[in-house]
Amino acid sequence: MKTLAAPTYWRQACVELAAADPVMAGLIARYPDAILANRGDPFQTLARAIVGQQISVKAADSVWARFAEFARHVTPEHVATLELEALAACGLSRRKAEYLRDLAGHFADGRVEPGRWKKMEDEAVIAELTDVRGIGRWTAEMFLIFSLRRPDVWPLDDIGLQRAVAMHYLGGERPTPKTLRHHGERHAPWRTVATWYLWRSLDPGVVQY
Repeated sequence: MKTLAAPTYWRQACVELAAADPVMAGLIARYPDAILANRGDPFQTLARAIVGQQISVKAADSVWARFAEFARHVTPEHVATLELEALAACGLSRRKAEYLRDLAGHFADGRVEPGRWKKMEDEAVIAELTDVRGIGRWTAEMFLIFSLRRPDVWPLDDIGLQRAVAMHYLGGERPTPKTLRHHGERHAPWRTVATWYLWRSLDPGVVQY
């Protein structure tokens, strides 16, 4: 089930970002339909992220549909028991099949435990997720933004964020990681919200993950 609504902190964040930064003020005024999707089940969200790596959205949806039909129960305990060859027959590469099994194992044995994330800092959640094969920092940060809806995530490796900061603040020059990190400090503690509006400035569609 996907939740389509802005988090409770969004309004306060917009007021403070707009007051501190004229670029943000303009973007916030331009895009009033703030929606931050939450796809629901953490295991399925991360599994879909693995399936979708380096392929088109259409292809990812097709592979996911075949995988879900074959698995029938997309739960960690069940997916951990599936044979790699059977997963590959759904259209997954051997590597992605291994990643899915590793993800399922982390959930099944408690190395990844969503119930404790509410009390964990962002970096601790990122460390827990990136311990899974196939999940890098960017994927973990997207999960923090769209599933946990954490308010202060600034994904340095995101190409869209790099492009938007270059366009609005740096005269078109792509920022270095150090420059982008420094720039993000001006938007704290609402860097997730700033990121969302900067993404919107590149794509008129509502950003979802």
